[in-house]
Amino acid sequence: MYTTNKQKIINDPVYGFITIPDALIFDVIEHPYFQRLRRILQLGLTHYTYPSAQHTRFQHALGAMHLMGLAIGVLRSKGIEISNLEARGLNLAILLHDIGHGPFSHTLELAIVRDLSHEDLSKLFLAELNRQFSGELDLACAIFNDTYPKKFMHQLVSSQLDMDRLDYLARDSFFTGVAEGVISYDRIIKMLTVCNDELVVEGKGIYSIEKFLISRRLMYWQVYLHKTVIAADQLLVNLLKRAKFLEENGASLFATPAFETFLRYNPTRHDFETNLQWLDLFSQLDDFDVFASVKVWVSHPDPILSDLCERLVNRRLFRVEMQTTPFDPVYIAMVKAKTAEKYNLAAKETGYYFTCDKVENKAYNPRHERIMIKGKFNELIDISEASEQLNNAVMPTTVSKYVLCYPKEIG
Repeated sequence: MYTTNKQKIINDPVYGFITIPDALIFDVIEHPYFQRLRRILQLGLTHYTYPSAQHTRFQHALGAMHLMGLAIGVLRSKGIEISNLEARGLNLAILLHDIGHGPFSHTLELAIVRDLSHEDLSKLFLAELNRQFSGELDLACAIFNDTYPKKFMHQLVSSQLDMDRLDYLARDSFFTGVAEGVISYDRIIKMLTVCNDELVVEGKGIYSIEKFLISRRLMYWQVYLHKTVIAADQLLVNLLKRAKFLEENGASLFATPAFETFLRYNPTRHDFETNLQWLDLFSQLDDFDVFASVKVWVSHPDPILSDLCERLVNRRLFRVEMQTTPFDPVYIAMVKAKTAEKYNLAAKETGYYFTCDKVENKAYNPRHERIMIKGKFNELIDISEASEQLNNAVMPTTVSKYVLCYPKEIG
């Protein structure tokens, strides 16, 4: 039986008390689709590097909603018209922006469902929740899908300065203990305004935006693309590939019913859009399904799957080499050959133990939902041009690093 007391507050370690704005939002939070986010880690396997980074998508979603409430209050105080229904729509849109994430978040993005990103799945979940709540999420769906006439509202949910990014930088830096990621989220929100239906930043907030962009770039190298995190992620991805290969070729693996279905079959976008059963099955997946299976697979008779799982369970991770230039093809061939020889692998099996890839870090992309600074005479200037510290030649630059991943035993 559902509670009639829906005026709840939640104690959050980052912001203090978070208030649930109204009864509909409370009911959405109580829905099994949303409660699943309690069992999905925000940063996947990052806790293999930063042990305290075990916060969840559930916490992040609530935090982003809290920041949205602050932003709505600031914009209203500056004469920007936001009705109560629009405020509810904004809160619901940001609350549900990550509901499509699967187990271990970005680590297994496109690994369990190959044809759909978490953004695509979020749209499907939103549409289904809207159906179950008899159309009460219409406005939230329109804002999320950027079909609502007030375009600045979508920017609050999804842009280069949205409430999602503000929360995950503040939250991830808090739980990892990486001080370089600390941002002035409250100052940034207080500097927001709207010009010509575009979300912009008042000129006096430019230094906070500079710090925000620098922090984001540093967090990528120190946390999200840390080489030990890459090693753990790659191990999980590779063992899942092996499990899917075995299932597709007739082997029987321990797994929960929903997880076993995704191991055996590869549903397409069309399947998800035409058959609600696939969305329901996906809503049953979380980190527990995957890691419980990994623990059991340690004893599986397949030597590759068993070894990969044992490595992940006991944190015997691969070595990762990173450099700013491509690896010498001769060196790659040598490491690959040594890997195959060491583990007696066939050519098609070497990929489970050896990866050559490239990662990219771009703090700001002026071609996508630019961050605009409002000047002294109400002119709008792109942050890459307005900033004294981060000039146009540096800000949009994509920094690439090349990655080689292989067992430490290779030497």
